[in-house]
Amino acid sequence: MKSIIERVTITTVHDTQVINITDTVLDIVKKSGVHSGAFFVISMHTTTGIFVNEGLPDVEADIINTMMRLAPEDGTYRHARYLPSDGQMGVNAVSHIRGTLLGFECFFPIENGAPVMGGRQTIYFVELDGPQERTFVVQVLGE
Repeated sequence: MKSIIERVTITTVHDTQVINITDTVLDIVKKSGVHSGAFFVISMHTTTGIFVNEGLPDVEADIINTMMRLAPEDGTYRHARYLPSDGQMGVNAVSHIRGTLLGFECFFPIENGAPVMGGRQTIYFVELDGPQERTFVVQVLGE
């Protein structure tokens, strides 16, 4: 069985940003040569998210707006305090909470050399604490 891991680094430009990474991920899966197996997409950061949904700007905006209502900027968060481990103030609790709401990974099977995905499924990386340099990992497993 093959196990291929590829790290992809992106630089975000906004505090909150939705980035369609579908083509990048599918290129990695195709280059792997795996005929039967699965692939995973995993964010390496706790203030980012990975989600799958229909690739429409209205859907993207609705998801972000709902997430912002569920975890508002002006909430009372315990993470807004001095963190001895970091030597600075923790001021991004809302980004951590929003990341938890979105999740940090997705998974799809591979059958006959092709990802098993719905025709409208789009894979998104979401920046919640940017702009920053970020990394996500694509792991392809199979034969």
